[in-house]
Amino acid sequence: MMTALAAAKAYASTQKSALTGEGGDIGAPTASAGGGFGDMLKSVMAGTLQTTKTAEAQMLAQSQGKGQLLDVVTAVSDAQQSLSTVMAIRDQVITAYQQIMQMPV
Repeated sequence: MMTALAAAKAYASTQKSALTGEGGDIGAPTASAGGGFGDMLKSVMAGTLQTTKTAEAQMLAQSQGKGQLLDVVTAVSDAQQSLSTVMAIRDQVITAYQQIMQMPV
């Protein structure tokens, strides 16, 4: 289960990489000058998908005897961290939505 501190760190990491344009662990999110939160989420999801595909390719290469085990472990670790970041952001968005829905009108 994701703790609040881990979620906050993941969110901060995502924000930092989006603002500075650095790739970080979740791919390379690039928010355009006119882009907003939705564009950043699309970019993060694309980076996560690419990281997962890279991990799968490394596993396939290793199973065929063409890759190194260290590369597989690194790729899988990167994919796991990307997925954890996406899940933490999702959890925070759901929590924010629930809080908004509970507000009196």
